[in-house]
Amino acid sequence: MTRSPRLLLTRCVRLSAGLALYGVCMALLLKAGLGADPWTVFTQGIAEKTGWSPGTVLLGVSVVVFALWIPLRQRPGVGTVANALCVGPFLDVALWALPTPHGLPVRVLYLLAGVLGIALATGLYVGVGWGPGPRDGLMTGLAHLGLPLAVGRTLVEVSVLAGGWLLGGTVGPGTVLFMATIGPLVGYALPRLTLTPAEPRASR
Repeated sequence: MTRSPRLLLTRCVRLSAGLALYGVCMALLLKAGLGADPWTVFTQGIAEKTGWSPGTVLLGVSVVVFALWIPLRQRPGVGTVANALCVGPFLDVALWALPTPHGLPVRVLYLLAGVLGIALATGLYVGVGWGPGPRDGLMTGLAHLGLPLAVGRTLVEVSVLAGGWLLGGTVGPGTVLFMATIGPLVGYALPRLTLTPAEPRASR
């Protein structure tokens, strides 16, 4: 096998594993019932009101967010499109397959596994260099318009969190834990999972 096919396979495996893990970890947060990240709360709230599965809602939300990329002049990559199309189905399958936890200790375990797993998943799929997720691209697009990234991220996440809560999504200690820890956790995982020139990789 030549270098390029080997690299392509490595990136595809990492991307697929990251997206699958992301969907499973979203399901863990929902199953825990202790609150989730803002976008998952928003997804859950819409699902509560429409009766659609969370995965279907997530797919629809991703399409809407993609539409918002147009005026922000953001360009999706392969990973961006894969994220939009694949995480929702993985989420629905995981919600069906995972047992519902009973008792606070098991729910807390689900919560912690979900938060840590999402950080790992983000490192895996972003680290292949094929583009951010749709929601991340929305925030970087606002930054390109001159809005500080921290301000843009806060505005977007507070808005979707409030909307999700009003629609019936679960906000709780897990939400606080996620928002307080996900930045440092991704900051730790991403550099360690990003393909570097020392590893075989294609030129961009």
